[in-house]
Amino acid sequence: MNLSYLSEKSLSDFISAALLEDVGPGDYSTLASVPAGAQNRARLLIKDDGILAGVDMGLHIFRQVDPQLQVQVKIQDGSPVQKGDIGLEVSGSARSILTAERLVLNCMQRMSGIATITRRMAGLIEGTGAKLLDTRKTTPNFRIAEKWAVAIGGGHNHRYGLYDMVMLKDNHIDFAGGIPQAIDATRRFLAEKGLSLKIEVETRSLQEVEEVLRVGGIDRIMLDNMSPEVMRQAVALIDSRFETEASGGITEATIRPIAETGVDYISVGALTHSARSLDISLKAF
Repeated sequence: MNLSYLSEKSLSDFISAALLEDVGPGDYSTLASVPAGAQNRARLLIKDDGILAGVDMGLHIFRQVDPQLQVQVKIQDGSPVQKGDIGLEVSGSARSILTAERLVLNCMQRMSGIATITRRMAGLIEGTGAKLLDTRKTTPNFRIAEKWAVAIGGGHNHRYGLYDMVMLKDNHIDFAGGIPQAIDATRRFLAEKGLSLKIEVETRSLQEVEEVLRVGGIDRIMLDNMSPEVMRQAVALIDSRFETEASGGITEATIRPIAETGVDYISVGALTHSARSLDISLKAF
């Protein structure tokens, strides 16, 4: 999967920080009870129905904890799973398996839950032409895994952080003194810094949409917390001059009518902030 934020360094840094948090100076439960030379194997047991995600993440974790561990993948990322399936088998140092276990499970359970809701919501808008986006409503220091899970589930990543796209939301606009002031200041800043970034502007009414259209010089208009009826009017008003994105409290019950308004994108914070983790465990066999 070709995602710009997935590099060997970014994954290694994430795993190192997570292991430092969990293992600290040592996994004393394992060091105290399991002989140094003990060899064992374990299976990843799926205990819920859903979409499996985090397999590749798990491989990176096992490898970073102990390059000698052998992992046999049974089910790939993005595959549907059912209770009773076996996702992978790992064999090698018993100590290494135990030390890696919780981080692998924490990542895979969370990522699988996100991929599952993403796949479900993407299916609800199939055929409309709208693309499902995530948001920055992610768990601090876990964004790399959560956005990866959205992509595995069939969604699309919005900007990764504050640095790779400009989004002028309501507070930016209010603090800047209005839509024209916010857009003009942003364009000047980007030009002065030599930055080539897309600019998105949030609107809360048809009047604000009209104001953005008068100013221009942006790439995408966000239609925030509008009813499908108002959103359809906004899409017609914009008339493909700029990309359009629907946002604000979108649920499985409302996403299809919103997609049918003709918007290009639909961003859903619930993909990451409200997903229920899949039940997955690692058991010796």
